[in-house]
Amino acid sequence: MDAPPVRYDRWKAPSEDGKVLLWPAPGELLAQTLDNQRRLSSLDFLRLQNVPLSQVRKQMRQWLGHDDRQPLVATGHQAELHHPGVWVKNALVAATATALGGTAFHFAVDTDAPKHLQLRWPEGSIPLTDDPAAARAPWSGLVRTPSPAHLKEIEQTFSQAASKWSFCPIVPDFLASLRRRGLASDSLPVTLTDALHELDWELGLRYDAMIVSPLCLSEPYLLFVHHLLARADEFAVQYNAALARFRAQNKIKDPGRPMPDLRVAQDSCETPFWFDSLAEGTRLRASVVRGGGKWAMRAGGGEGFSFDPTSDGWDAAGSFLLWLRKHGLRLSPRALTLTCVLRLLVADQFVHGIGGGQYDQVLDDLISRYFGIEPPRFSVTTATLYFPDAVGQPRVCLPCLVQEAHRKRHGALGEEKMRLVEQIAASPRRSAERSSLFHDMHAKLSAATALPQIKAWEQRIRQAEQESQEQRMLFDRELFYAIQPHERLVALIDRYRAGFR
Repeated sequence: MDAPPVRYDRWKAPSEDGKVLLWPAPGELLAQTLDNQRRLSSLDFLRLQNVPLSQVRKQMRQWLGHDDRQPLVATGHQAELHHPGVWVKNALVAATATALGGTAFHFAVDTDAPKHLQLRWPEGSIPLTDDPAAARAPWSGLVRTPSPAHLKEIEQTFSQAASKWSFCPIVPDFLASLRRRGLASDSLPVTLTDALHELDWELGLRYDAMIVSPLCLSEPYLLFVHHLLARADEFAVQYNAALARFRAQNKIKDPGRPMPDLRVAQDSCETPFWFDSLAEGTRLRASVVRGGGKWAMRAGGGEGFSFDPTSDGWDAAGSFLLWLRKHGLRLSPRALTLTCVLRLLVADQFVHGIGGGQYDQVLDDLISRYFGIEPPRFSVTTATLYFPDAVGQPRVCLPCLVQEAHRKRHGALGEEKMRLVEQIAASPRRSAERSSLFHDMHAKLSAATALPQIKAWEQRIRQAEQESQEQRMLFDRELFYAIQPHERLVALIDRYRAGFR
């Protein structure tokens, strides 16, 4: 099937403090959510490993403890210290679910490499955990929660910095929750997700939160995986074609953007999953090999697992789960595949940030090509909250000053420059006369830089460069959202709620 018609906006994060980007508009978002639910719940003709997609979807939602009759609005992000532009996805899923009488979910991805685990503020920063694995672990689920001693160091360091500010951030509440949660689990993604969930609950946000790794061992997920791996070459061809179209449409020359193609050979095929050894804490890009007319996967030097496209989906998923458990393995979805699972099998509406919304244009094309259905609609949101003490401060526009200085430097000769330009244009190309006039003009421009007014502008630019460097963190929209005071976050939540009243 050909790709759906382009219907995407050119999303851009707002530059003004307190501003929100929301696509589509609330009324259309609600209508699309209900339409997604209606279409996906009745997709009986589309079969995953010989089971109707609607049945696989129902089982997945029941596995999550969700009443399949109610709308489910979801978002997801790596288990990290979210900035306000990411955090507002939770505000949107909560507002949408409330408006529809449904449930909101946040899926914390603990199967990706750890990142953004540094608590930063304008005067400094400190790592969230003292576990060395945070710098080298292949997935964040291997990183431990901070030790009590390190948490105490964070509290003291941050408290000293915050004592100079004119507002009260809610980071101390977050750290207190992280300390309590750390008594029950030594997994950083688990304690971090629970602490952020508790923090959001206190702010009035109502959603369920869970980490992704348990989902990777659910039978509905493994049925979906089995279906793709049994047809690995067919899927890879459509996956690569969707990427090629996206690159062509967006004039992208880098073959690794937005993600690399899947490698396909006569007897082997790369798949969009990670092959994780849970016992050894290592991972590889998952591939399958052809044997006996079927695609198969090997567990080191041990027995393999053969993916039979004719087998019953639930039997296939159960057998695959037993094989994975026997060998201490897991197949973790890479970014595009995880979103595909969440959009087709879990959510009636999935909320992205700007980056996810751009990449999911590839997924829309892939769903259309491979599954032969119109992809369910997704939504996009982000917002900007600067460091509170920066609000109201004039911001240095360094490019503006540089451009003005350039105009003044070139205007220092006044009408004489125009006369020289005209003489240069009238001289024969590549002539000695033209070259002499050109060098004469630039010598006079160079001499003009010694004029007092030009020197003053150069000094102003040097000052502006220093001010711009100092303001960089003040106007950094990617600081942890708990740096903000309670009232600023609640005000942003209320903006989302108001849009759905």
